[in-house]
Amino acid sequence: MIDLYTAATPNGWKASIILEELGLDYRVRHLDLEAGEQKADWYLALNPNGRIPTIVDRDEGDFPVFESGAILLYLAEKAGRLIPGDSKGRSRVVQWLMFQMGGVGPMQGQANVFYRYAPERIDYAVRRYQSETRRLYEVLDGQLAEHEYLADEYSIADIANWVWAHTHEWAGVSVEGLPHLQRWLEAVGSRPAVRRGRDVPEPVDAERSEEDKSRLGSRMLI
Repeated sequence: MIDLYTAATPNGWKASIILEELGLDYRVRHLDLEAGEQKADWYLALNPNGRIPTIVDRDEGDFPVFESGAILLYLAEKAGRLIPGDSKGRSRVVQWLMFQMGGVGPMQGQANVFYRYAPERIDYAVRRYQSETRRLYEVLDGQLAEHEYLADEYSIADIANWVWAHTHEWAGVSVEGLPHLQRWLEAVGSRPAVRRGRDVPEPVDAERSEEDKSRLGSRMLI
């Protein structure tokens, strides 16, 4: 059993999507970020960075894992799925995972902040982070022009990048003129496990299949 501590953010969706993709049993604890629950002492004992998501693997002596990329790697390697077993294949997946962790996530995250939340609009900052996010999207589009998925077969690299890129409108970044990225966004987003994981810890779309609703409804809360 995996305990998942999360909230409705791109990084949080990484963990819930991979859990759904792997079909692992898990329980959900929805953290109230606005109330600062992620800074509570009990949570900092699990995740010293005070961010989401965090998992605790109850089958491995209550082993905690924090940082969304580390969670993807841990669960994929635990299950032996969504990451190749050979060194070159694994490296290709990890490269695109690091691309997201070091590029898309930080840049688009800052675009979100300056475009949506900053108390004072700073045009230079908005342009800077939006343009860099768009540049990174163009890199993805170039890779996807020659590959169905980022590392050939569907993997944790696709999960990591999709959860950010599919929210591009929130950051005010267009994907027009990026046909391969658009194709991939639709393909990954149509996967049943991705749709279910995107609804954790709370639904974002009322239109769900009865199977999806039944599976999500069975999730235990902690």
